[in-house]
Amino acid sequence: MDSPPNAEDFAAFLTIARHLRQLGLSSPAVLAADAAAGLALIEDFGEDTFTRLLARGRNETELYDLATDTLAALHGAAGATAVNVPAYDEAPLFEELRMFTRWYAPEVAPGLDVPAFEADFLGHWHAALAEVAGRREVLVLRDYHVDNLMIVPGRTGIAACGLLDFQDALCGAAAYDLVSLTQDARRDIAPALEARLRARYLAQRPALDRVAFTQDYWRLAAQRHTKILGNFLRLSRRDGKHGYLRHIPRVQRLLAGALLESRLPQIRALLDAALPGWAELRPLFPSDQTERDPMTEPAPTATLP
Repeated sequence: MDSPPNAEDFAAFLTIARHLRQLGLSSPAVLAADAAAGLALIEDFGEDTFTRLLARGRNETELYDLATDTLAALHGAAGATAVNVPAYDEAPLFEELRMFTRWYAPEVAPGLDVPAFEADFLGHWHAALAEVAGRREVLVLRDYHVDNLMIVPGRTGIAACGLLDFQDALCGAAAYDLVSLTQDARRDIAPALEARLRARYLAQRPALDRVAFTQDYWRLAAQRHTKILGNFLRLSRRDGKHGYLRHIPRVQRLLAGALLESRLPQIRALLDAALPGWAELRPLFPSDQTERDPMTEPAPTATLP
């Protein structure tokens, strides 16, 4: 693994990797590390990401059940939040929402008064996220989906589920990573499977308040899909990663559904009024389409940004 020397996320990766292993989960073992050089020698999990396995016909339900069981085990483990990570409070939640106001919204409405729209938009979100922003229930890995999960050869049970890309973990609400898994921006998941996984997770955590969890689930789904629309535009326009644009119609559908389920009509009304056609936008690809679809690229490496 390589990163810029003394990078914060390099140190975070090493700390969280060790913490997850102490909890009995399969993060890569750190064999050696040199923070000053930004280099680490870590365990190789092979090539079998869930994404690749699904493409080869692996049983979808079995893989998603394993991912759900692993998440429930992490959230129920004693000492799971006993690691030095920031809180998933209003600061990161609203910085993520600003990706939408600063990248996606101007693409929909080029003449938009962005500061005025952002102030109005975030004002609605403050009320919507007030409760969830105060939760410190679990270690939130933040990108818990099939691209970042692997089957580790020779291991069984939840230990067979290899975890990647957790260096940005925060302490926050239990529902967030389940949303990441079951409402994937890059892959369609049947509503019946989503409902099954949510029920499976809750069955393993009987002490949770079901009503509060369900509200958190849908509001975080709406927040996450809003963020992703902005991030996918940013990745294309700023970084030249145009393959992400092909997933925007799916995220638009997911956001529309989450706004309905989470009972946030005021946010939907603002979007419809200020950004007509926001849910039908099809961003143009540049004429030189050299960027590959992220879903078909090689298995992820451990290189940090």
